[in-house]
Amino acid sequence: MSNSAVLEANESLAEPNKKKSFITPYLIATQWVDYLQPALNLLFRFWVAKVFFMSGLTKIKSWDTTLMLFEYEYAVPLIDFKMAAFLATGAELLFPVLLLLGLAGRFSAVVLFILNIVAAISYPDISPGGVNDHYFWGAMLLVLIAYGPGKLSIDQLIKSAVAKRS
Repeated sequence: MSNSAVLEANESLAEPNKKKSFITPYLIATQWVDYLQPALNLLFRFWVAKVFFMSGLTKIKSWDTTLMLFEYEYAVPLIDFKMAAFLATGAELLFPVLLLLGLAGRFSAVVLFILNIVAAISYPDISPGGVNDHYFWGAMLLVLIAYGPGKLSIDQLIKSAVAKRS
């Protein structure tokens, strides 16, 4: 066997090790992402829940002002301003709590996502920063809709209990 043949054989044997040395750190990094997913998911749930819940509290703190805003400032389509104010306030107080607990997590995220869109569309004087906030909240809600509330949720406890029974 010539020296060049031996070198070629050694290089071909070394190739898998190069690939393996690149893949191993990648796999370790993705494992950490998998471990951090429940915490990130909980952070998203907490962040969005806080924003919407605080908005609901602001609405009930001054109900007359809320009704005035819904009548004259917000252009809510299709429904009466009083009904819109009541529904928006109720949704902002109920669904963030459910989302934070991870109870009916996907449903709560869908409701808040729709509310987020309606809020952004119905307020004509929204600033560019306000639009960016709505995009940010919408993106977090889409993650929660796609992946669910995660391992740190009541939905997961219910799922585990049902799986044990069957």
